[in-house]
Order: sequence, then structure tokens, then C-alpha cells
Amino acid sequence: MAADVVGYSRLMEADEGGTLNRLKALRRDIMDPATPGHSGRMVKLMSDGALVEFASAVDAVTWDIEIQKKFVSSARAAPTARFCFGSA
Repeated sequence: MAADVVGYSRLMEADEGGTLNRLKALRRDIMDPATPGHSGRMVKLMSDGALVEFASAVDAVTWDIEIQKKFVSSARAAPTARFCFGSA
């Protein structure tokens, strides 16, 4: 699974420090804990993206759904710092 932040350049232009801090927090608090529970392994982190390997397509999709729901909840708690990951 490849995932990246939608609108990352725009977010960085508007608030570089805040964007980086928010991205690190989302990885630490949402993505990293969810990955092993879906038989996943973080293969590579890039500036605004991640490459994650899963044992099956079902694990990848359920991981994606879980983190997207948690991102939405997180955005509701901090509406000025919205992130949306696009996955492929």
C-alpha cells in the first residue's frame, strides 16, 4: 500500500512547522499502532508518504479504512490541522 498526504505542498506552504509536527503525530499515534494489527510492516517513509506491506489485500484495505476513520476523528478534534491520506 502506498499512501500520501493530499495537498501536502499547499499545507507545507501555509505552515511548514505545523504540517511536519501534525504528520509526525499522525504517524506515531494512528498509523504506527494500527500497522502490526493488520499484519503490516512499514517499508519506507517519505516526506509525505509511506509504503506499507501487508500479508493480504484484505489486511491492507482494513488498515486503510481504520486509519482514515481515525484521521477523520482527529481532524474533528483539531479542525485547523486536517490531513487526508490517499492510498493506492
